[in-house]
Amino acid sequence: MFEAHFQTFEEPEAGVALTARLAALREELARRKLTGFVVPRADQQQNEYVAPSEERLAWLTGFTGSAGLAVVLAQEAALFVDGRYTIQAAKQVDAKAWGVESLIDPPPESWVSAHLKSGDRLGFDPWLHTFAAAERLSAACTKVGAELVAVDSNPIDAVWQDRPQPPIAPVAIHGLQYAGVAEAEKVAQIKNQIEKLGADALVLSDSHAVAWTFNIRGADVAHTPLPLSYALVPKVGRPTVFIDNRKLSNLTRDHLEQSADVREPDALAPTLMALAKSGAAIALDGATAADALSRLIADGGGKPLRGSDPIALLKAVKNATEIKGTQTAHRRDAIALARFLAFIDREAGSGKLTEIDAVEALETFRRDTGALRDVSFPTISGTGPNGAIVHYRVTRKSNRRIVPGDLLLIDSGAQYEDGTTDVTRTMAIGEPTDEMRDRFTRVLRGHIAIARAVFPDGTTGAQLDTLARQYLWAAGIDFEHGTGHGVGSYLSVHEGPARISKLGTTPLKRGMILSNEPGYYKTDGFGIRIENLELVVAADIKGAEKAMNAFETLTLAPIDRRLIDAAMLSRDELAWLNAYHARVRAEVGPALDGATKAWLDQATAELKP
Repeated sequence: MFEAHFQTFEEPEAGVALTARLAALREELARRKLTGFVVPRADQQQNEYVAPSEERLAWLTGFTGSAGLAVVLAQEAALFVDGRYTIQAAKQVDAKAWGVESLIDPPPESWVSAHLKSGDRLGFDPWLHTFAAAERLSAACTKVGAELVAVDSNPIDAVWQDRPQPPIAPVAIHGLQYAGVAEAEKVAQIKNQIEKLGADALVLSDSHAVAWTFNIRGADVAHTPLPLSYALVPKVGRPTVFIDNRKLSNLTRDHLEQSADVREPDALAPTLMALAKSGAAIALDGATAADALSRLIADGGGKPLRGSDPIALLKAVKNATEIKGTQTAHRRDAIALARFLAFIDREAGSGKLTEIDAVEALETFRRDTGALRDVSFPTISGTGPNGAIVHYRVTRKSNRRIVPGDLLLIDSGAQYEDGTTDVTRTMAIGEPTDEMRDRFTRVLRGHIAIARAVFPDGTTGAQLDTLARQYLWAAGIDFEHGTGHGVGSYLSVHEGPARISKLGTTPLKRGMILSNEPGYYKTDGFGIRIENLELVVAADIKGAEKAMNAFETLTLAPIDRRLIDAAMLSRDELAWLNAYHARVRAEVGPALDGATKAWLDQATAELKP
């Protein structure tokens, strides 16, 4: 009945194959007279999702998370992950071969300094590290008299015998009915930013920036419609897009050539070198530009200007067309969500459904809309203790039955041409415990606090983050991830530069879309997360003396009333919940079949104090 087209449930490779790969890499390092090698989970542009040909970390270690780094020495090897992946990493890697360490505190550089000695040579691929990351590694090596060595070719590629070919998916035009602003206007905005930077040109090292600027989309990586590419925008003159010609039809090439020259990717280095020889100051994005790019410019006699990508902020503030599109996408998505949640509520109590069944059902309901282009990330479907793994990905081996007494956490999203969605709902299967209801209600109160927040211009995500945590902190608990991330417009579901987190330093601006997703995770017990997407809008405050902002909730899906302890909610919180459910009922209900509408009416019924 249900099937998944955009995600798989296969196990990562393990055992003998991984042991042999680690041994082969060490032999290659010895041949190159390297003491060790650094393996990031990255491609040349630091994308969150990378092509199969770039999955070097997973190929070597078995760890499949979206963030991580490994350091391989002759006798020791360590995998570094953040708090989201601690449990996953421990389950996926061979503990005899790999130590699992912190990616954040302390950082990998501390481990490097502690394990290298004077005269050692630590290799790294300068195309897979930003210049800031390379500088940190270099400092760690210098501290103990070791040397950081930029390799000409990646040693993993030398021993990865069946490495997939790089992707060449077709490029599509992202029409003005979705983009809202023409390429020429965007290029003009970028040139204004280049002028402000005091630069002669800007390298677009982030494929998201290329896609946004030139109104194109692709399919080179999973779940994000990216055409892997680079661009160079000069302060004066035409931009150049560097992209594999095999991805372009005559139509898409004509589209690009209206606003830019088009060249093959291998022309990027000589083009940069030629510009650098004139002494040009060339701006680079500190978050995505490879250290190799900085080296090319400096070696050519130019001045690399390392800083924030000005396009990131332009892209994050959605225009009126993009806002209307995402609202339409969320209403469409809400219909699929209602059908899915009703299905789970009806069938899960039997104990026959599994986590994979839930993933396949939700994707099928979204495909039934006729507009689904992809899921925006692999669906997190975790029940019982699997729900406590923050970035859990179900496999056929880990697949767990959904049974009464457990909670089911579903975090999922969709890619539609008019918008990107991301939503999490936690559902009670059978009767929840008092502890579950207490934790869920605390998470809900934090979620409502963000949704109801009113804040002046200039407010950052870090200033709001505490609102989501306050009721958890009052019980001595917390969650080890950010409260919210930016979301693109038919682009990445995780988009910078704004976020709601302890590290969120970018001011929130009207037109930005961010997630609101506090949670709670009891190891080996259950997981809870409630996530909606929020649009930053002007706050309507009578008599306000300064510009104030608020959030407009985009996501339209019921929040499980069975998990809410109404006695813990304030009058205002209860009013928000009932008003939200009334809106879901009004906007989604008319598009549903009779049985699903009846379920929705019950799921969104007014909650009494």
